[in-house]
Amino acid sequence: MASRIARKGLESLMTNPQALRIGLFGIGLEAYWSQFPGLESRLRGYVDQVAERLAADRPNRAVVNFGLVDSPERAFEVAHSARREDVDLLVLYVTTYALSSTVLPIVRRARVPVLVLNLQPAASLDYARFNALPDRTAMTGEWLAFCSACPAPEIANVFLRAGVPFHEVTGHLEDPESWAEIESWMRAAEVVEALGHLRLGLMGHYYSGMLDIATDLTAVSAVFGTHLEMLEVDELSRLRLDAPAGEVHQRIVGFSDSFDIQPDCSAFELERAARTSVALDHLVDRHRLGALAYFYKGSGCPMNEDTMSSIILGTSLLTTRGIAVAGEYEVKNVLAMKILDALGAGGSFTEYYAVDFQDDVVLMGHDGPGHTGIAQGRTRVRPLAVYHGKVGSGLSVEMSVRTGPVTLLSVVESRDQGFKLLFAEAEVMPGPALAIGNTNSRVRFPMGAKRFLQSWNAAGPAHHCAVGLGHLSTQLRHVAALLQIEAIEVT
Repeated sequence: MASRIARKGLESLMTNPQALRIGLFGIGLEAYWSQFPGLESRLRGYVDQVAERLAADRPNRAVVNFGLVDSPERAFEVAHSARREDVDLLVLYVTTYALSSTVLPIVRRARVPVLVLNLQPAASLDYARFNALPDRTAMTGEWLAFCSACPAPEIANVFLRAGVPFHEVTGHLEDPESWAEIESWMRAAEVVEALGHLRLGLMGHYYSGMLDIATDLTAVSAVFGTHLEMLEVDELSRLRLDAPAGEVHQRIVGFSDSFDIQPDCSAFELERAARTSVALDHLVDRHRLGALAYFYKGSGCPMNEDTMSSIILGTSLLTTRGIAVAGEYEVKNVLAMKILDALGAGGSFTEYYAVDFQDDVVLMGHDGPGHTGIAQGRTRVRPLAVYHGKVGSGLSVEMSVRTGPVTLLSVVESRDQGFKLLFAEAEVMPGPALAIGNTNSRVRFPMGAKRFLQSWNAAGPAHHCAVGLGHLSTQLRHVAALLQIEAIEVT
């Protein structure tokens, strides 16, 4: 029977349809229970302990605890239960020696990623207590409670021969390092689950001539599970015309709370931006979007040009709310932004601007949306008389990513390998920036600017990437592993 954790998990799923469904089971050998009194209940207690740690009162996680699997017959029962419970990830807790035949039926039928926990109860046996036990039977029972490493090679052998992808964490139940690694896997699984439920709006068309950002949309859905919703710019323009005056006024007032509005921003431009921002919110709600990639020239149609030239403040607010928005119809990069955001790191649109070889930093930023939640100080709003390479003029955002550790991420599409994650850890440095009404950060890499640029470019990314707060290479490797795509870290 599923435990109390499972019932709590079901309640979580009902309130949050994107909750990560974690199927947990421990393994043992039925023959041991009559031979070594107390061993079974002790191991079941360890499984429950792991269940509590995995759930950790997180509303976006639902742990279904299948208990201890100790026979092939029980394995088939759990295999069918795992399918019925719609688990997204199997966590196999190796509590003691068990037959591989008690494991394979479950993972074959569930067909979801598998995390193997090779965790013994403590860092070591208490040798003095162990040797003071009354008889050899008691000693063997105590040893078997620490025997999680024993069947790990057998399980790995069978998984590899059966073509079952799996990942392993080795340590003990009191080991902070092990639990940090487990938590990284859980966070990665939450990212994969978020991508699998993501509704990504695509509005407009590619920027003419940017062949690097052209993307196989079928492959996007196949690899990431993302739904692609094709949108018309005309719909946004219509929503803009219909934007209620009260909402537009409230948005203008709200801009002052979200941005540092510069004195040369006219009331006319603020009203244009506010109207488009309100329309964007209605578009997102109407299509239940979790991300948006857009580009549209708008030339020849004044209404659409008015819409697209006033979009930056609204898209910046959406990005900060967790609805990642990428300009230039950058499908791959909005996925990178969404991955970083799902990891709690933000995720802002960026590219190389220039290199300061004297200070050994790469100047990185972009026009269009910025993630104000990861900015150093308040994000400024400036008027631009012309958008470089784009139609029209209007308001733009100017910010630097917060100084300190950051990670760059690119979702790369290659001819032979499909998609891969390319990432690099770096640091945003203080110093002079370009006051051009765009995002702009001074990014320093441990290997130096020259080596970074050469190594990054050699992996074949598009010219855009996403930047988020913190060093995230471990989590990104785990995300790639769960997606079964390549991970490349530039170090």
